[in-house]
Amino acid sequence: MPEDKIVITGLGVISSNGIGKDAFFEGVFSGTSGIKPVSLFDTSLLKVKTAGEIKDFSPQQFLGPKGLRTLDRSTKLVASAAKMALDDAGLNITEENSRQAGIAIGDTLGSISSISDFDREALTEGPRYVNPALFPNTVINSPASQVSIKFNIKGFNATLSTGFSASLDAINYAVDMLKFGKAKVVLAGGVEELCIQIFLGFYKCGFLAGSSGAAGEICCPFDKRRNGVILGEGAGILVLETLGSALKRQATIYAQVRGFGNGFDAFRINRYNPQAEGLKKSMRLALEESGISAQDIDYICSGANSSPDGDAMETAGIKDVFGQSARELKISSIKSMVGECFSAGGVLQAIAALAAIEKQMVPPTVNYQEKDPACDLNYVVNQASNCKIDNVLINAFGPSGCNSSLVISKFNNN
Repeated sequence: MPEDKIVITGLGVISSNGIGKDAFFEGVFSGTSGIKPVSLFDTSLLKVKTAGEIKDFSPQQFLGPKGLRTLDRSTKLVASAAKMALDDAGLNITEENSRQAGIAIGDTLGSISSISDFDREALTEGPRYVNPALFPNTVINSPASQVSIKFNIKGFNATLSTGFSASLDAINYAVDMLKFGKAKVVLAGGVEELCIQIFLGFYKCGFLAGSSGAAGEICCPFDKRRNGVILGEGAGILVLETLGSALKRQATIYAQVRGFGNGFDAFRINRYNPQAEGLKKSMRLALEESGISAQDIDYICSGANSSPDGDAMETAGIKDVFGQSARELKISSIKSMVGECFSAGGVLQAIAALAAIEKQMVPPTVNYQEKDPACDLNYVVNQASNCKIDNVLINAFGPSGCNSSLVISKFNNN
């Protein structure tokens, strides 16, 4: 029989403005920006030189010294986040329960750097001399598989490559598997690494702030000065389980997952649909599945990433879905602090939403200065805001057409 309630009992997070739960919570509430000059690769010949790069990351701290040499950056990030999440949940995966545990990871661009490294060696040394140890990293599901191997997760293993919405989609996949009895506990989230190949891809498309040279590098969602995104990297993992499993373990429960929705905009590639049809559908479906009204949402953890069209689209979609109550809602975007983390963006927002519920405080959108008539809602800017938060709506979307929304709520076992 399907379980009615799915709860979140652990989290692990690595971002440019905080490694670990405590540092990340402090970072988002204090408005600390993780955006800084890139050091992972040379940007001297580019107009754009900043990103939400994770500094001082030591995977040995979380995973120990062995078995790391051949792992790529994405795998080290997400495996470290998984270790933190398991520890936070007090969950021990053994041979007895390993087949009741699963994993779902959002990861779209994670293999690009590894493919490039593998191909470079094949081209320079010849295909007979490639290092076979590098080949597994070229497969898009390698990070999730490595996490399964590392932590003995044998129930199921899924990688979702839906771009900007990937980690929210992974969370939804996990919830479905739990509801239909395919697992008792699931690690769900996403990862994206920063590398020169991804950076140049967005740069050449003119997607990055400052790439046109007309304006500076600034990540300022909803602000009239916005001129593009600043890339980020990160990894986030949530431990999701059935309420029965959580109560049996006497686990700490952060929140309940209430509803999910998604909608695809078959509009144009790399263009936001100004009518926000897909995003409006995803928000409405998430609210419908949650069983709560639009008026019961206290905070929207926005997917706005400082894209001129994207921020305006989300604003228009919120107005349409929420009607008169849209102007009362508190809205903010943590991407102003961590950048656009692509597949990892949604789960970082979800973890920020958990922080908002725990602390009863909305994290701010930083760098906000100039009002934009196209973005005229109740944004929490530059300083965190105390308020009652029971229900949060999280949006993840991009110009590829994927739109996903998730509702999480303060846990109440009634």
